[in-house]
Amino acid sequence: MAHQFVFLISDEEKAYLRDLVKQGISSQLTGQEMEPPEPPTAKLRESFGVFVTLTKNGQLRGCIGNVQGSGEVWRSVWEMAGAAAFSDPRFPPLKPEEFDELEWEISVLSPIEPCRDVNEIVVGRHGLIVQRGPHSGLLLPQVPVEWGWNREQFLRQVCVKAGLAENSWNKAGTNLYWFEAEIF
Repeated sequence: MAHQFVFLISDEEKAYLRDLVKQGISSQLTGQEMEPPEPPTAKLRESFGVFVTLTKNGQLRGCIGNVQGSGEVWRSVWEMAGAAAFSDPRFPPLKPEEFDELEWEISVLSPIEPCRDVNEIVVGRHGLIVQRGPHSGLLLPQVPVEWGWNREQFLRQVCVKAGLAENSWNKAGTNLYWFEAEIF
């Protein structure tokens, strides 16, 4: 992968997307379902994979996304915000009293490509997807940085996330993919 993915997005667009997360979660908490406000630019109508990560007191509270674009970025952010808050199976649905303690992060993903050489994986730049049979797991680029993992630990942990043996990434029949993300 010679080029680095850059989803050039202005401060205005980032602020709009962060507001979407806040409004989307708030409207569901209060039961006042609303339509998201239209995006300020055409850039946000492009289709890319999107993840919304919620943390509370520095701990993961929800993370949901789609790997490949399934619609316009702004709509995906709106939908993933609600899903991260209320539909992440690892956590109970968000309660109103938790709202003010939340922090959120948005990741816009580059197209997914097969990773042909694990030695080219750059911790902090690449996210990984491992797939073997019915098992698959995904870790965003920021995860190994947050945990202090090196490349090999990153590879082992994406296998663990998929429910596979730690060394499955280098076995025949295992597919490894990578992507980059613009994270804000």
